[in-house]
Amino acid sequence: MNRRGFLVTCLSGAAALSALSGCATAYNPPAAAFHEILQKPYRLDAGDQLRITVFEQEELTNTYQVDKAGYIAFPLVGAVPARGHTIKDVERTVAQKLAEGFIRNPDVSVEVNRYRPFFIMGEVSTGGQYTYVPGMTVQNAIAIAGGYTARADQQTVDITRSINGKVLTGRVPITDPIMPSDTIHVRERVF
Repeated sequence: MNRRGFLVTCLSGAAALSALSGCATAYNPPAAAFHEILQKPYRLDAGDQLRITVFEQEELTNTYQVDKAGYIAFPLVGAVPARGHTIKDVERTVAQKLAEGFIRNPDVSVEVNRYRPFFIMGEVSTGGQYTYVPGMTVQNAIAIAGGYTARADQQTVDITRSINGKVLTGRVPITDPIMPSDTIHVRERVF
């Protein structure tokens, strides 16, 4: 290869590398629904554990797990739909079913006892599944996973989140809040 051909090859390679690095570091904001869901009431799903209290009915007061099908098995009334519902929805449903021949004027309270986990992978010390705590940010999640590796992009991460049955991925700053079931991917920095 002559000197001119070598120079053209080097410049072409440098231009391609520059274009690729520009794409890798560009900030692409997530869809509006990505942040709007954070302002709405929490929707239950499989893996959430609920504390259901039926006042003056100690034998019914207990913790109940939302199963893979999205239901909780509640004594006397059977399967109660939970997936996609709020805790207020579950309160009403349990009270209505108990009032249908089991308890006169049931007083039911429901709260989330334990949220389903979140997942973190990529350039963190210990990726995996971790317990979600309300109010967590990406930065909290990274700290729980043992912090960044030496190659991590410490400015933004990609979060994959299910919203109304659709799976969306968005790039967010590390100060953004996370939700149960989120999958956080900490990318490798370009340089």
